[in-house]
Amino acid sequence: MNSKEFSIKIETIVKEKRLTHMEAVLWYCEQNEVDPGSVGSLISKSLKEKIEMEAIDLRLINKAPGGKLPI
Repeated sequence: MNSKEFSIKIETIVKEKRLTHMEAVLWYCEQNEVDPGSVGSLISKSLKEKIEMEAIDLRLINKAPGGKLPI
């Protein structure tokens, strides 16, 4: 699977399950018995930006420089 296919799967899960992108990635990993740490290379720039915005909204990371996701 490439990052484009993974992003499409995640977007589908977001719409069908009404989850955040972060939750959708974790749900996908749980359902497919995949280690969440191993999907970092599958996360596209667009998907990463969406996850990052959700994390900022939830105050999990700061919007200030240095508050970036480690993926």
